[in-house]
Amino acid sequence: MSESKQTPLVALGKHLKNMREQSQQTLAEVSGAVEIDASALERIESGSERPHEDILLLLISYFSIDDDEAIKLWDLADYDGELPERLRGNDDAQLVAKNTVMLVALDMRTMYSDGLDVEIGDTGLTLNFTQNSVKQQTSPVARLGMSYEQAEQVIAQLQQSILLHRYNGGPRQLPPSIGN
Repeated sequence: MSESKQTPLVALGKHLKNMREQSQQTLAEVSGAVEIDASALERIESGSERPHEDILLLLISYFSIDDDEAIKLWDLADYDGELPERLRGNDDAQLVAKNTVMLVALDMRTMYSDGLDVEIGDTGLTLNFTQNSVKQQTSPVARLGMSYEQAEQVIAQLQQSILLHRYNGGPRQLPPSIGN
């Protein structure tokens, strides 16, 4: 990365880190809110990685950064494309962006995992479930955050379920009677 591009990314990262610290939030809390790994957010905050455009827009929205400051952050990120409509000063676009409601469709399919990374924060933890592909590449399957109290309840429920499966494989029956 050239020196001219590195300096703006460092300034961008410092600004985002300052916003996070002012809101008294951990890396895990903010990364969970914008759905990226805490390590990726840490690289962004250090200036060693430029956030994807969508991630920067999510961070701008998450921290409720005003439009002028958002445009400065966008310029620091040095994207090749044009400024998003939300940041261009179009009053209609700003009204729509500020009153956005996100609907999340519940997907009840079962996702299987063969890997787990746990991120620990001050208020709770985040479980990052992964699956190894045929090419031995790790792909994210699901991300789940919870408080420590909830994690303890989940552990107890898992232990109980495993014990029930292990020792109660099926209904117990008396052996068949002989000669009656």
